[in-house]
Amino acid sequence: METNRQKKIGNVLQKDLVDILQGEVRKNGISNLVISVSKVSVTTDLSIAKVYLSVFPQSKADEILEAVRTNTPLIKHDLSQRVKLQLRKVPNLIFYIDDSLDYIEKIDNALSGKENPIENRDLLDKRKKS
Repeated sequence: METNRQKKIGNVLQKDLVDILQGEVRKNGISNLVISVSKVSVTTDLSIAKVYLSVFPQSKADEILEAVRTNTPLIKHDLSQRVKLQLRKVPNLIFYIDDSLDYIEKIDNALSGKENPIENRDLLDKRKKS
């Protein structure tokens, strides 16, 4: 369970990372791309921050994640310039793709009957006979 301090630091990092990433998208003139930071969770010793990115369109998610990971030192430097009055040390950033929206969509489709396993047996995982 996160402490209040971890939550506050996560919120500060999240807000500034959104500004940095969206600023880079606008600065480079990339159109039809939305990057948002859905969650930042910080470890108890405040040394590592796990950053979850949502990318739209989803087809570019892997490409964007790779680009962000290669530019992590630059992103961390920009972040340190923004939060230097709030944090002594900026945590190391580890980026992940947030696929919770896809998961929610699958559940929604299953509940609305679009992917009804009773009507379509192929949707069910095959049981292994032991």
